[in-house]
Amino acid sequence: MLGNVDVLFAISDTGGGHRSAAVALRDALNEVSGNSVSSQIVDILRITGIPGVRDLPNLYDHLSTRWLRLYDLTFKLTNGVKVVDVISRLVYIQARRNIYKVLQETQPRLVVVTHPLVHRLVCAACRTYNLPCRVVTVVTDLVSLHAAWAYPGVDLCLVPTDEAYRLMLRRGMKPSRLKRTGFPVHPKFTSYEGSPKPARQELGLDPDRFTVLVTGGGVGSGNLAELVLEIQKQLPDKQILVVTGKNKAAYEQLQANKTSEHVHIYGFVNNMDMLMAASDVVVTKAGPGTLMEALAMRRPALVTEAVGMQERGNIDFVLNYELGAFCPTPDRVVSAVRELEDPQRYAATVQRLSDKVPRDGVYQITDHMLKQLSMVSPTQTRRKRRRMVVLRFQGWRLALYRAQKKQRIKQNETLS
Repeated sequence: MLGNVDVLFAISDTGGGHRSAAVALRDALNEVSGNSVSSQIVDILRITGIPGVRDLPNLYDHLSTRWLRLYDLTFKLTNGVKVVDVISRLVYIQARRNIYKVLQETQPRLVVVTHPLVHRLVCAACRTYNLPCRVVTVVTDLVSLHAAWAYPGVDLCLVPTDEAYRLMLRRGMKPSRLKRTGFPVHPKFTSYEGSPKPARQELGLDPDRFTVLVTGGGVGSGNLAELVLEIQKQLPDKQILVVTGKNKAAYEQLQANKTSEHVHIYGFVNNMDMLMAASDVVVTKAGPGTLMEALAMRRPALVTEAVGMQERGNIDFVLNYELGAFCPTPDRVVSAVRELEDPQRYAATVQRLSDKVPRDGVYQITDHMLKQLSMVSPTQTRRKRRRMVVLRFQGWRLALYRAQKKQRIKQNETLS
């Protein structure tokens, strides 16, 4: 049920990262404001009502696992600002009433967009219906940004890395509307200051054993089961935590083939912060959400693959700053884990993480959100709302007048 809010987070559930970013920002905003700023999260693509577009959240799971070549082809064909503008206009023509309905019901002073296909639609609705809200884009990719992220029509665009900042400038974003803030990692990841041992004890794990966390993201993409089975075979002395996400097949296969009491298999979890806190190393695909959570917690990342072209630059990010390693095969993962067991090498990697990855990205973004909110007062929003009601009433009166006039003309023609 929608209601009036100060901030509307406009997302799409194509993968878990866009909603996770919105949740992180919402919770940080609540913390900073003392719960005085109301907010709501809405999947804009789903509410468009357009077949294909509204189904993208469900299609993404298949695209990122079974149809990856089709996903990459779509990325290439649409990776241009002009192409995205045309597609967005076509979508908006069909979906403008549904989008306006959401904005009218929520009456936000600020719309925060965490998905590249959404901000053009929101800004178009604000222009069409003369809505007073401001629009901020929070980019949730690190390096290989799709052209859809670049839209000069927003009031402010916040990017997580220097690489993203430079790319957005080349794509036409004005420096005055572009800020580098860091990634919106949820506060629960950045607030943990303890060593792995207490977290392991809380989770019922061996507190003294070197621990490796393996995850394939929310959908459990990649050859997760095969990877874990090989790591289990070659590193029998290590404690291995596996998060399979929504991949039930991988979960069942790993449960059936578990050979050690030190291997722990989890499905979809809500305590990833504790699992990372309990780990020494995180093995993951190059998805920005999980990757940045691990780096913000100062855990070296072993990246196994990039699922989609937008994740390939994330591998370069890890390698260029020496924050972990690229491990496309199980043997490389095993080798990297053994290298990181060396205390000096491990400490050096953690120090580079402290220098290169800010932990306060979510709070930097929240600060910008509050500044944008201050530019639109609640009084101004109410005034605009009353004006819209008056305009709509006048429109109805005009339509009624025209209908009555048309009927009188027709009657006169009949009499004559």
